[in-house]
Amino acid sequence: MVDEFKTNTKYIVNLEMLNTHNAKGCESCNRKFNLGDTVVLAVGGWADNCAKLIHESHAVFDKKTNAYYDRTFYNAMH
Repeated sequence: MVDEFKTNTKYIVNLEMLNTHNAKGCESCNRKFNLGDTVVLAVGGWADNCAKLIHESHAVFDKKTNAYYDRTFYNAMH
């Protein structure tokens, strides 16, 4: 699962991302995204096992796997 989502890319929320991903909002904190927010594609303990866009402040970057993780999920793994 993790190998599919290796990335250290950060994104700034633009209007297209806002329109595409803001129906649910941040999977980690359940807040809506705002224009200009910094988000990352992160692996978490979500039911569908897909990486999700979450606020960077709720993510941890693991240098060993070169991937972002939801902070709660990451802490539970270690």
